[in-house]
Amino acid sequence: MATDELPLLVFAHADEAAAFADVPHLVTGVGKINAATELTRALCAAEDDYAEVVVLGTAGVVADGPDAPELNHVYRISEAVQHDYSLPSPRLALDAGSADGERTAVIATGDVFVQNDAQRAHLASLGAALVDMETYAYAVVCERLGVPLRVYKVPSDFADSSTTGEEWDEIAETKSEQLRRFWDERVGEPGR
Repeated sequence: MATDELPLLVFAHADEAAAFADVPHLVTGVGKINAATELTRALCAAEDDYAEVVVLGTAGVVADGPDAPELNHVYRISEAVQHDYSLPSPRLALDAGSADGERTAVIATGDVFVQNDAQRAHLASLGAALVDMETYAYAVVCERLGVPLRVYKVPSDFADSSTTGEEWDEIAETKSEQLRRFWDERVGEPGR
């Protein structure tokens, strides 16, 4: 199958991709610079244009209350906002067309592992329900290169003071299995 008929499947961290060893994919590395650099390199190096970029990964929950994302669901990201830049950054709308049954969320992106209540409250005040370290960068690259983008995130933690990087590593591998089931059932089908 030609590249222009396939999506480029992207993960930020190898633990998130653990259940995808048999599926071609790109691991960009953590953070906005790694995400932007490696995705740009992959898209520019392809012999044919990819049909789209599909990002799968984990995210922390920053919203509280009845509308807070649940740990057992995968969410399609509808908008991304950059939270760690001192100048105003535009909110980036991602492809809003979702399939039946898909839950959507707004994500905040920044080069910091969010793990305290003050950070969570600030991100929720931006209208975000989830937080990660790469989505905004992926969105900028795809927008500038004219490549369609879909981002799916599964919550891994509550981005609070009880969250540690060590725990995240273990959780990410488990969440990779959840993402694989989602991919096999909902996303990985041709033409989807």
